[in-house]
Amino acid sequence: MLRNDDVRTTTMTVKTVAVAAGQSEVAERFAAALLSAEHRPVTLASTESLVTRLGDESNSIDLLILDLQLEPRGLALVERILAVTAEQARLPILVFSGSVTSTDEVRRLSTLGIAGYVNEHCAAQQILPALAPHLFPDSFNRRSSARVTLAIPIAYRVGDSLNSATTLGLSKGGVAIRTMTPLDLFSQVEVRFRLPGVKREIEAAARVTWTDARVGMGLQFERIDATDQAAVDDFVDQHLDPSSPSAT
Repeated sequence: MLRNDDVRTTTMTVKTVAVAAGQSEVAERFAAALLSAEHRPVTLASTESLVTRLGDESNSIDLLILDLQLEPRGLALVERILAVTAEQARLPILVFSGSVTSTDEVRRLSTLGIAGYVNEHCAAQQILPALAPHLFPDSFNRRSSARVTLAIPIAYRVGDSLNSATTLGLSKGGVAIRTMTPLDLFSQVEVRFRLPGVKREIEAAARVTWTDARVGMGLQFERIDATDQAAVDDFVDQHLDPSSPSAT
C-alpha cells in the first residue's frame, strides 16, 4: 500500500474532452467511456455552445471530438473553431469519420491540422483505445520524454491479483513493463520496485497508458510519495540514455 505521508498526486492523466455531436446518443456514449476512465467529458450539441466553451480560457479543453455536420458544417466549421482558439495552445481535433462527406474534404482537413478520425459507431470498449494516442501523445511517442533503459524486478497489483515482471524502462512520469499479457488500457495498478543503489522500495499508484502484446505496457504514475518521486527523478537524471532527447 502507498504510504500516506507526503504523497504527491499528479493529474496528468485526467483530461477534459469536448464531444461536439448533433446526435445525443453518440455524445453520451463517448462521454460514458471517458467517465469510466475518470476523464472530464463535456458534451455540446451546437456550434454556438462549442464556441462559447472554447472561448473560456480559464477552463481549457485537451481534446475536441467533432461532428462536421454541426452548422456551418465541414471546413467552415473547423475554420471557425480555429479562429476562436487562435490565441490558445493548439487544440487537437478528432473528427467523427461518418460526418466527412468526400475524399476532397479529407485532403483539405489535413491542411487545417486535423489530428485524426474516430468512428462514431465504434463499440463502447473500443472508444478509449481509439482516443488514447491523442489523450496521451507523449506515452505513445515513447521517444518524446527522457527515459532510462532499466531491467529490474517489479511487482504490480490489480485488485486482489499480485503479479511480478521485469521493467523495460523508467521515466520521471512512469515505468514500462515487459509482459506478454498486458492489462487493459487505463487499468489502475499499484506498483512496487527498488531502484539500483536505493534502499527503500518505490511505491506508486499508476494507470496503463499504452499496451503492446509484443512488448508489454506503459504505466503512468498518478500518486506517488514525494520522497519516492525524488528518488526516481534523481535516478533518471543520472542515467539518461544517450538517445534520449533530453540527454543531448
